[in-house]
Amino acid sequence: MVSTNIELPGLDCGICGYRTCDEFREGLAAKPDLIRRCIHLSEDRVGAEPAVALPVICAPDACAATCSAVCEPKRSPGRAERLPWHDNLGREFDFYLEHFPEEPGPREIILPHNPLITREMEIQVGDILIGRPLGMSCGCPVTHCGVTMEVDRRTGVIVWCVTGPLGPRAKGFKDLGYYIAEGYEGLVYETRSELKVGMRYFFQPRMCMLQWRHSGLVNYVSHIGKSFQIRLEGLWIG
Repeated sequence: MVSTNIELPGLDCGICGYRTCDEFREGLAAKPDLIRRCIHLSEDRVGAEPAVALPVICAPDACAATCSAVCEPKRSPGRAERLPWHDNLGREFDFYLEHFPEEPGPREIILPHNPLITREMEIQVGDILIGRPLGMSCGCPVTHCGVTMEVDRRTGVIVWCVTGPLGPRAKGFKDLGYYIAEGYEGLVYETRSELKVGMRYFFQPRMCMLQWRHSGLVNYVSHIGKSFQIRLEGLWIG
């Protein structure tokens, strides 16, 4: 039996098939072998520390001129150690984009590269889809999975909630192929920059598998209680 106190990366990347690391931890209690699904704990992962000791790099302001202490090798910062408002690559952003609490994931407005696919595949509300955003609109290297929320058969535009891969694996899916990410809609609870319509911001979708910042132009803002509902278009990644 795997201990429920095992240290998971906390990235909520979804590659294991669970939406969050907390859900994955619950699955491990019943099926310990699932731990092999976490690529971030694999010794062969990209960026894993080699078995040999790394050269020690001491910070000038932390060590005396004749340092006799055994210093730890420098490691990539974990989730709790990462600087606030910095993504997984250390780049600054202005706010996290959260999904609506009543929905299964972030709301994304998309257009298949061939808009006729929406009609040919008879996409309907509730369908489970997969596809990958390609090109200048986003260029994310990760295949996205989601649940259809709205469909415009005339233009081919689809609004879906992006989720992890567990649904498609268990229930099947329709493959859109490549698509253009036209916009995001969601909530902002905290920001380090004042939100203004017509301004472009760096932001990070809270459930982004890569934990990378995105860029988008805010063209709608509404104050709702302790949060702001916003829509971002003209998306870039990085």
